[in-house]
Amino acid sequence: MPSAAGAQTLSNGAHGAAVKELQRELKAAGISVAADGQYGPATVTAVKRFQRAANLRMTGVADDGTQRRLRHSVGGKSIRGSSGAFGYGSSTRSSHLGDRIPLREGMSGHDVKILQDFLRRDRIHTSVDGQFGTGTQRSVRAWERSNDRTVDGVVDAGDIATLRQEVEGGDDPTVATQPTRLAPGDRAQIDGSGLAIAPASAPQQVKDIIAAGNAIAHKPYRYGGGHGRWDDSGYDCSGSVSYALHGAGLLNTQLTSGQFESWGAAGAGQWVTIYANGGHVYMYVAGLRFDTSGLSADGTRWHTDTRSSSGYVVRHPDGL
Repeated sequence: MPSAAGAQTLSNGAHGAAVKELQRELKAAGISVAADGQYGPATVTAVKRFQRAANLRMTGVADDGTQRRLRHSVGGKSIRGSSGAFGYGSSTRSSHLGDRIPLREGMSGHDVKILQDFLRRDRIHTSVDGQFGTGTQRSVRAWERSNDRTVDGVVDAGDIATLRQEVEGGDDPTVATQPTRLAPGDRAQIDGSGLAIAPASAPQQVKDIIAAGNAIAHKPYRYGGGHGRWDDSGYDCSGSVSYALHGAGLLNTQLTSGQFESWGAAGAGQWVTIYANGGHVYMYVAGLRFDTSGLSADGTRWHTDTRSSSGYVVRHPDGL
């Protein structure tokens, strides 16, 4: 890839070695995308996720500024952020979360304080003091574990993008579709044990998805769980969604979260709506959210509350 002084602008439709290197750097920064050398919709979404993490305008175009920030976030070198602050190291000169990527133990500054506040707002107990010490590292690891991220205690671009989605929400042109509103009698309920009760009016496949989801609703989150085998001791986000869809005969093999971006039909479904990106997948089934995010707090994969869909691709099973 050209040097930062003259980086080639890459956008939708581009292909070749420069695109493949961009995709590799995105993946190294914690943004999941296939390194196939094709700048298609998945790479546009991945670039937007990095731009959101780095406080850049979300265009989906990898211009010179985006590529410089990406390269330095992967290399761990000092780079001037959107606020004008430099820094990879422990300098306190940072104004926004995303000015320095990654964040890790030993660093301090206003961006660390924002990170801590965001963790606290996302129901992870954290002291907000601007010091990335052992306590903050423990909090980061707990958040990573509950949000299907690599559990390493280091806050990379993918972590920041996901955390921003959780806390800030906000508009993102990659997703603008909400689950279809259901009639009152068509909405599933959650009983006192955290299991979903399917509405009598639901199609049989929806009832089967709910039954399969109930079978693993209380199983622990385990990264990679549910892949390679249907019956497992724990399930990650894509393993959970795959299992529930498999229970209705809709899947014969497990899919990753990124693969769900192109599975089924586009847009929201009447009964089932899937939200997927390279780092996470969840779905709404008869009005209930089936999601490993929130499992540690609620004790179940079924949730009545909604969450931000910013940064997700919307799909649904054909006919549902």
